Parts: sequence; structure tokens; C-alpha cells
Amino acid sequence: MKSYGKLTAGIIAVWFLFALSASALRLFTNNANRIGVSVALAAGIPILLFFLWSAASSGFRQFALSLNPGTLTLVHSMRIVGIVFVVLEARGALPAVFAWPAGYGDIFMGLTATFAAWKLAHPGRRGSFILWQFLGIADLVTAVALGTTAGLLSPDGPSMLPMTVLPLSLIPTFFVPLLLILHIIAIAQASAWKRAPLASSHTNPSPALVL
Repeated sequence: MKSYGKLTAGIIAVWFLFALSASALRLFTNNANRIGVSVALAAGIPILLFFLWSAASSGFRQFALSLNPGTLTLVHSMRIVGIVFVVLEARGALPAVFAWPAGYGDIFMGLTATFAAWKLAHPGRRGSFILWQFLGIADLVTAVALGTTAGLLSPDGPSMLPMTVLPLSLIPTFFVPLLLILHIIAIAQASAWKRAPLASSHTNPSPALVL
């Protein structure tokens, strides 16, 4: 498991550096009123590779499922930065059709992440925990969908240019796919909690004990 941990940490570091370097080189910059193909590829390829690796390697699957679901959920606290979208929309820098749903959705997920990690990440709250994870996925998918169609939905509004340059370009090219992967892992973990002993529903066990 330790070898997978080090390998995964290294891959995430390289992934972040790639997203940062590509953004610095303005490879994602798009003046059109949508997020371009380069951003979509940067977001989609890591998710695809995660699924392929999970399907091909039982060792990696076991490593992913052994991670603490509470910790994975707590990471989503960073989504409170969605307030930036709302502020930029108020200043006329982002279209409201994107900024309001994406911004307020992220703020909600960020504010409730600590509660979900503390109170929901155990077998006794399995249904609520999975629901919270799916709400997080819906928020991410909605943000991406609205970001790519903002030009059609609001042709006279501001462009999505700020989301394709630093520092905001790191959100769709790194943080969105990473957070989506964390949601998927947490749902997979919780799906196995039904096999946990009933007495464990009052504790917050390690995933290894309930899978």
C-alpha cells in the first residue's frame, strides 16, 4: 500500500505541475465565451486514467478504498473558494449563468464538508454520506456544463476567459477532476458499508474494516 501511496502522490504532484505550467504558458487561454477543448481534455483525461487504472489494478483499487473517507470528504472544504466566482460576477468578470450556480454550489459543499466528514462518514449514516457525495458531483458537473455553454446561454454576458488563465485555470484543469475522483472513491467505500456489523454504525471505522 505504501508504494501505491508514494506513486499516487508523485502522479498528483506531476499533474499539478503540468496544469500550472500549461496555464503559465497560456495553453488553456480562450477568449471565446466558453471553456475550450484544451481545458476539457486537461480535466477529462485524468478521470479516464483513474478509471482505467482502477479497472486494471486490484492493488490500486485496494489502496484507493483503504483511504480514510472522512479525510477524503474534508478535502472538499477548499470549495469555499467558490465565493470568488460570485465576487467576479458582481464585478462583471464572469457570466452569472455560470458564477451563481457554480459559486453558491461550491460554497455549500465547502461549508458542509466538515460536517459530512465528522458526522456522516460511517455506516450509520451511509445513505446521507452517499447523498452528500452525489450532491458534490452534481455541483461539479453543473459547473463544467455551464462553463462550456455560457456563450450559448448568455451570449451578451462576460466571457469565461478568467477561468482559462491563472490562477482560476487550475480549478477546471486540476481541482475539479481531483475532487470528482475523491467523490467517486468515497461513494465506492460507502457502498460496501452495508456489510459492516450493525454495532459499528456508532463509530467512525477505518475503511479497511468495512470493505
